[in-house]
Amino acid sequence: MNQLTDSRPSASWRPPRTRSSPAPLRPAPDFGPTDTVRGWVVSLFLTAIAAVTRFTMLSYPTDAGTPVFDEKHYAPQGWQILTGGIEDNPGYGLVVHPPVGKQMIALGEALFGYNGWGWRFTAAVAGTLLVLLVIRIVRRMTRSTLLGAFAGILLIADGASFVSSRIGMLDIFLTFFVTAAFGCLIVDRDQVRARLARADAEGRIAETPWGPRLGVRWWRFGAGVLLGLACGTKWSGLYFIAAFGLMSVLFDLSARRAYGVRKPLFGTAIRDIGPALYALVVIPLGVYLASYAAWFREETAVYRYMAGNPSAPEDGIGTGGFWSHLFPDALRSLWYFHSRTLGFHSELTNSAGNHHPWESKPWTWPMGLRPMLYYYADDGVTGCGQSECVKAVMLIGTPALWWVALPVLAWGLWRWVVRRDWRYAAVLTGYGAALLPWFLTLDRQMYYFYAVALAPFLVMALALVFGDILGTARRAAARSPGSDTGPFLPPEPSERRSLGLLAVCLYLAVVIANFIWLWPILTALPITTGNWQDHLWLPSWR
Repeated sequence: MNQLTDSRPSASWRPPRTRSSPAPLRPAPDFGPTDTVRGWVVSLFLTAIAAVTRFTMLSYPTDAGTPVFDEKHYAPQGWQILTGGIEDNPGYGLVVHPPVGKQMIALGEALFGYNGWGWRFTAAVAGTLLVLLVIRIVRRMTRSTLLGAFAGILLIADGASFVSSRIGMLDIFLTFFVTAAFGCLIVDRDQVRARLARADAEGRIAETPWGPRLGVRWWRFGAGVLLGLACGTKWSGLYFIAAFGLMSVLFDLSARRAYGVRKPLFGTAIRDIGPALYALVVIPLGVYLASYAAWFREETAVYRYMAGNPSAPEDGIGTGGFWSHLFPDALRSLWYFHSRTLGFHSELTNSAGNHHPWESKPWTWPMGLRPMLYYYADDGVTGCGQSECVKAVMLIGTPALWWVALPVLAWGLWRWVVRRDWRYAAVLTGYGAALLPWFLTLDRQMYYFYAVALAPFLVMALALVFGDILGTARRAAARSPGSDTGPFLPPEPSERRSLGLLAVCLYLAVVIANFIWLWPILTALPITTGNWQDHLWLPSWR
């Protein structure tokens, strides 16, 4: 089978059922794409293009040599971590996010110093590697290097992930960690099915009603570590722990059913849920606590000695109490720290009078209807060829990509529910984890940069749609003419595939052209005021 354009779901093909064989039919073994060298050449080539776009003029713009927008919080905190081990937040008197993202920023500052390159370097690395991850994930899910390449091109040309890769903020790190965790679980799914196929070949499937044990699953363990790092960047990583944990267990249930386990539901409950809780709950919790190692170590860390301190405030964190017998004072102090942080976030609401001119609500995010202005300057700006110039950095998803989100999601939901396509189910799970929980707290002040985590899953869904448009490279005949084992399916017409490929390539060209058009307001190039207005297509962009 042509591995470049085959969009068949892995392990979803079934050999034809015959009337004389009532036994359960097993999935055909599927070992993934076989064009290993070509796959890596394509992946690395597109990743190199992503690196060029993400690192070009990385240190520009700055605010007279200082950070811009919310970099003003995270770049100094990263420098504090680098020079003193812990951070504070003088602007609020409280550190409002866990330390991992700021530790990542500190790595770049350790290499390049306290400047634009320093506080943006690791964001650019994460944004570049995110492209590589999406290419490899789509390639694995579709068994198609071509579709993986299409996904990589789309993400390269996405304005939201592009801008987030070039600013010293936290969202690109969260997006990178959750996408990497998703990829680990996709590999884990393939490995589970390979182990069950081996057990089936050895006659071990029916040894117990629950099916065989699946052994140590290092890819799922890796997903747990990455989810812990995601939570250590932003608490919204918790949404992905819940969604991906459920997804992983359902993958196991589906695999046990596919390989004829007599009691697959009980088998999953007995064999799989416990290890899943360990890998995707306990491990992330351990990684999250480990990210606070410097806080535990430093004597001057904020709220470090709130528990067990007779002079602690009157909110129940002093000496004694029920919890003091169960948890050490250090953990109780960290709990108090987190309660104060949660209080800060929960009180940042519109009803309490907190408003921002660029805030947005989650129903606007799928199509990027309310972008975010990170930087704007019109005083003393030159270089546009006229007397009045402006320059700006706007976080905005490429409209040609983001504006098709609703039909793509609708198609994916249909493929999931009606056609039982596990690939759409997995991608929509990631997309939903990034979007749906925010509808539970609509009064809270929110911003479009929360939606950056949608980008890789939107791109994956589009790549799957491309696969449906192209069709399989060569439709396998279920039987030869004259056989009574099933219907004969003729080969896919080459003209149909050619038209599909033409349509996909034209769409990619539109996305790339749209990205190029947006480039000046993504990178703060000097433009005229008229050109600036021409880029603001919708009233909600102003």
